[in-house]
Amino acid sequence: MTTRTVLTTGANSGIGLATTIELARRGLHSIGSVRSEAKAEVVHAAERCAAVLDGLELYGLVNNAGYPVTRTIEDVGDDEARALLETMVVAPMRLARLALPGMRAGGGGRIVNVSSIAGRVSSPLGGWYTGAKHALAALTDALRVEVASDGVAVSLVEPGGFRTGIWDDFRSDIDRRTADGSDKGAAYERFMQVQQLWGPVMGDPDRCAQVIAGIVTGRIVRARYLVGVDAYAMDVADKLTPTFVKDRFFRTVLGL
Repeated sequence: MTTRTVLTTGANSGIGLATTIELARRGLHSIGSVRSEAKAEVVHAAERCAAVLDGLELYGLVNNAGYPVTRTIEDVGDDEARALLETMVVAPMRLARLALPGMRAGGGGRIVNVSSIAGRVSSPLGGWYTGAKHALAALTDALRVEVASDGVAVSLVEPGGFRTGIWDDFRSDIDRRTADGSDKGAAYERFMQVQQLWGPVMGDPDRCAQVIAGIVTGRIVRARYLVGVDAYAMDVADKLTPTFVKDRFFRTVLGL
């Protein structure tokens, strides 16, 4: 297994870091990448992706990098929306495109895209984030079929809430938006309070890392993996609850 190289993006903390470590424990050559705090130009970022993969013969790619945007559609400008989609939709597909020739040459490989239960269930104040996750899910479904004959298996992992730094990011994002004078400040605070209610059932990132590592090292893998009690609960609730009831629930809870 040490001859098999796996790249995990967003490996500075949380699920990405836990995955990088778990893959190494299982005997793979595990590489983790982190997103720079500096806001690079889109073209420069694309060139860096090519540079990172140049010379690497990847067996596995775990696209995990991402960040939350907790705002109304009205509060998100074009530049901010493009930056989010670049990080969470375009970049994972770019890395897959760059990695695929080497995987084919090596006789196969694994691509794991880390989405979220938000890729199945949408919510107000999280439209752009859930939209990005829905897009990642759709692209993953297409890619899976396109490369199956090359021996490359593509899976989507859809975690619920895990104890990671994303919750601090949520808090910072809400504070920043409130400071900008948004008239939805009270709704943002309520949104954060609802998210925190899931705290008791949130899992440890190691659990998600074990699922991802199992996909990379397993002989037979599934197309999708829901991870976490809350993810299963939210998926069932979303399917069984009429749309008008969900809309009324969100408006009441968030004060919209």
